Amino acid sequence: MAKKTKRDMAYHLDVDVSTLYNWRKYKPNLYRIVMLGFKFDELLEQSKKNYEDLLNLDELIKDEIQKFKN
Repeated sequence: MAKKTKRDMAYHLDVDVSTLYNWRKYKPNLYRIVMLGFKFDELLEQSKKNYEDLLNLDELIKDEIQKFKN
């Protein structure tokens, strides 16, 4: 998943990009919380992908072990 641009974030929040910049300048705590939310979503997606990759690797290893048992 590609990192979201400020434009992507603004679109997702249904605000103008200038609103994000105003939040950053005038409401830094709000801006921080919003950015943490986007980072959380990004890390959650990455964790899901890592989990799926690990499951696939586990299956491959199990298949290899089975080949040697037979």
